[in-house]
Amino acid sequence: MLDPLVIATLQSVVASASPLIFAGIGETLTERVGIVNLSLDGTILLSAMAGFAAAYLGNSLLLGFFVAAVVGALVALVVALSSIVLKQDQVAIGFVLTLLCADLSSFIGLPYVRIPGPSVPYMPLGVLASIPVLGEVFFRQNLVVYASYVTVFLAWGWLSLTRPGLRLRSVGERPEAAFARGIAVNRLRYTYAAIGGALVGIAGASYSLSVKLGWSHRHTSGMGWIALAIVIFGGWSPFRVALGAYLFGALKSLGSILQPSYPNVPTQVFQAAPFALMVVALLVVGGGAAWVERYVPAKLQRGILALIGGSPPAALGKRFEQL
Repeated sequence: MLDPLVIATLQSVVASASPLIFAGIGETLTERVGIVNLSLDGTILLSAMAGFAAAYLGNSLLLGFFVAAVVGALVALVVALSSIVLKQDQVAIGFVLTLLCADLSSFIGLPYVRIPGPSVPYMPLGVLASIPVLGEVFFRQNLVVYASYVTVFLAWGWLSLTRPGLRLRSVGERPEAAFARGIAVNRLRYTYAAIGGALVGIAGASYSLSVKLGWSHRHTSGMGWIALAIVIFGGWSPFRVALGAYLFGALKSLGSILQPSYPNVPTQVFQAAPFALMVVALLVVGGGAAWVERYVPAKLQRGILALIGGSPPAALGKRFEQL
């Protein structure tokens, strides 16, 4: 049996990773269809505020998550519309929306700063929760965490095992060929931009209603940028994106554990360390292929490259003109 403190720490890692999973999966779906949505950080902030305010005013958690999802979908649709109809650069639009949404969240959310509100209740899953270690860590959580598990499996199954998922991937890789086969490329891009944005919105509500309860200025502490990094780290694969989210959660928890043991080290070092380590992880993943090809025996290269590999969709960030 593990020490109860270790179990509690692992439970915290899993819980804190759930918003990153929603945001990472949402961005994965959006990017796999060829749209780059860099507004994640601002979207998460705005949806966290909107979700908390709606849940507080309506006394309904479901309403809070619904409003947050709508906010996320609308912001993502602005990115898609700006690219497809207005012919604007997706990266530039994403940055502008990040700043706009962040400032809007601070302005509109001012009346809700640091007031108590509703939260998602703790809900152990019966027999599963009694399984030693794994059950204690993964199944003594709340519905938001369980929904993050389901989201990962649904996204993987949709992308890998279904015909609509194949059409999604074809639009992100070769939109001209997809259009020639009768697929409405831009309509599909709007659809998955909205779905991905809704998941990003749910990530925001997960923070204010499940992980970091309440609302405050810059409430999510730059998690949108981490979600974007996790998508790259995960090679646009749902399971690897989830792994990246858990890795970041573990790094943050490790910093909290080590901090009391090193009182002379500034707190900011431990707060910044997970972000720096994620950058290192991205560099390792980005340069991993060359390292494997140079130093790993040829018989093992294919398996290792499949494990750490992952390239962005070929048409990512590129507009498609339907004739």
